[in-house]
Amino acid sequence: MKHLFVDTNVLIDFLANRKPFSLEAATLFNFALQKRLTIYVAAVSFNNIYYILRQSCSHSDTLHILSELEEWTTTVDVSKEVIKKSLQSDFKDFEDAIQYHCAKTIKKIDGIVTRNRKDFKTSTLAVFTPKEALSLIES
Repeated sequence: MKHLFVDTNVLIDFLANRKPFSLEAATLFNFALQKRLTIYVAAVSFNNIYYILRQSCSHSDTLHILSELEEWTTTVDVSKEVIKKSLQSDFKDFEDAIQYHCAKTIKKIDGIVTRNRKDFKTSTLAVFTPKEALSLIES
């Protein structure tokens, strides 16, 4: 397993140091920094992360954090086709639909990492919790 799409909730866990979830998220990023893993992120995640982090960080600090995230990950564009598919999907949460359809555009993706597996119950891609993803990477 080398190519994982990471849901916004896991990204925020890491960047905002949300305990107890941040340790597993940080380990995923550590693997990415070691080049053992490529992390993909939907472009739409950046504005959602900004909104959350901005509640506890200054504007410039938040932009610095997002700049680092952009360097550590591969950003997946949200295209017109992704939006169309998301609008027509049976996902209960529109943001999850966008992330799912962004992940589907990556041919070499091994799966989606999220803390909320139920949000991706109709996924045709593998869906892992951070703990499950770490177990597969380490094995």
